[in-house]
Amino acid sequence: MDKIEVKGMVFYGFHGNSEAEQEVGQRFIVDLEVSKDLAPAGRSDDLDDTVSYTDLYKAVKEIVEGPARKLLESVAADIADAVLKNFDVEAVRIAVRKPEAPIKGSILSHAGVEVVRHR
Repeated sequence: MDKIEVKGMVFYGFHGNSEAEQEVGQRFIVDLEVSKDLAPAGRSDDLDDTVSYTDLYKAVKEIVEGPARKLLESVAADIADAVLKNFDVEAVRIAVRKPEAPIKGSILSHAGVEVVRHR
């Protein structure tokens, strides 16, 4: 199956299990990949035959910058559900990362989750 990718989206949100994370907030990095047959768009060169990167970005932004959730799993699941509900795609893969995960004494590039959902 063909794929559309929107990767490295950076947002500021208030998700996390601790009160500090929900009060101060932090950066979140999101990668989105959707599966869709892109042959019709390749032939027609018409946006109506594909999925707009801009619309995908806006859907992710609305959730990540929206109401606080305790778990990244919940953020990722909500994004996946919204994409499957609002876009003509066969599957979605979402990775949500916290580059400044508050893990005492840790040195790491990020903590995160990845979910995959199919129609």
